Order: sequence, then C-alpha cells, then structure tokens
Amino acid sequence: MSTGVHCLVEIDDSFPVVRVTGVLDAAGTETVRDALLARLCDRPGPVVADVTGLRVADADGRGVFAEVRREVADWPAADLLLCDPAVPGPSRADAALGGVPAWPTLDGALAAAAAPLAAVLTAELAPTVGAARQARELVTTGCQRWDMPSLAEPASIAVTEMVNNVVAHARTPMTVRVAPQGDTLRLAVRDHSPRRPAFAGLAPPTRTGGRGLLLIDTVSRRWGSSPVPDGKVVWCVLHPEDEAGALG
Repeated sequence: MSTGVHCLVEIDDSFPVVRVTGVLDAAGTETVRDALLARLCDRPGPVVADVTGLRVADADGRGVFAEVRREVADWPAADLLLCDPAVPGPSRADAALGGVPAWPTLDGALAAAAAPLAAVLTAELAPTVGAARQARELVTTGCQRWDMPSLAEPASIAVTEMVNNVVAHARTPMTVRVAPQGDTLRLAVRDHSPRRPAFAGLAPPTRTGGRGLLLIDTVSRRWGSSPVPDGKVVWCVLHPEDEAGALG
C-alpha cells in the first residue's frame, strides 16, 4: 500500500489488481506509475487498475495510465487494463484516462486480463556464470512450444547478452521472461540496478568487448529499457522475417 498526496494505491496480492482511490493529480502520478510498474514486473500478464473510487483532477493524472501502458507495450505478456464503472460498455476506450481499454466491472476486466497467461515462461536467476545458459534454455523451450523455430537462435543471442549484462554490471538477482505475441517473440530481463544500458552505435574494430547491445540491436526489431522501482527492465521484440537479414 502506498499513498500520494490525495490518492491511495492498494495492491491485491491474490489478483492482478491495483486499486487507486481518492483524488489523482500531478503530485500523485509518480506513486501510481511506480505501483503499476512494480506489479507488472512482479507477475506475468496484464494488470487491472481499478479506478472505481478515483477522481482524476488534472491532465497529468489523466495521462499516467496511458503512459504506463505505452511503457510496457513491448514487454512479454504485459498490458494495463482499467475497471471503470463510468465506461458504458465492455472494452471501450475511456478518453478521460488516455484511451486505455476499460471494462465497467472488475469481473469483466479480470476475464480479459487472464487470457494470455498460458503463453509465458519465467525464470528467476542469480547473477552467476551459468545464468545465461539457463536463460537460453528457457528461450529455446518457448520457441519450441510456440512453434517459432526460426527465432530460437536470435532470441538466444539477445537473452545471453541481456543476462550477461546483469551478471557483469548490475550483479543482482534477475527475472527473465519470454512470451509470444502474434508472430513476434518478446523477451525481458528485470534486474535491481538503476543503471540503464546505453547504446552508442557501432563499436570500432579495435575495441574489445562492449558489443552486447550491438548484438541485441542487430537481432531484434526494437529494444529498450524501462526504469522501474528498484531497478529496470531491458526488453526486445523479435520478428521471424528479420532473422535471415540479422544473422546473415
């Protein structure tokens, strides 16, 4: 449970629900953002923000839900939905809260949030030398299970570099998550260091090391990092049609 200046944020450990009540203004947006991102880090699948008891006071408050949804758009098996009784029908975009999909009842929102949970794999890894091998095994299993054989190699390259970066620099426990979305594969590694990766483009041939981000950039359609409470999430999206050009 956490509080902003005028709003209260409560996390339901039994369900993927974050309840936001009171008055949400600019002073409370960081509290709400952090609570939602923390919940999305902690469990796979969409999170439901229950705004039944919330009054949004200004533009900053209105935008925080859409901001979080954009931030997690490329994470594996992650999304933000709303429960808002003011919405006139199921799965309608609520313009007052930035166009985030909303349902008028909590049961309806939870039913929508439960749909993708069958297609996601997660591993909790220590920052040790063997972590990259374990992450590759997770990715390979996922590609076999979801009939994505062409993505097994590039995904293994990407997740190896993500994990090795944690082992070498963050040195914290990590969560590796992989999930399909349509014909794409989503990977993410969450650690507990605020230090974000910085990609400066191609490295000169005389430089030793430092090519991990270049490899991720090469094999993935897009990648990035998201600051979250107590750390960050580094993610990437892979497309099967990119594989030949990326590895050729």
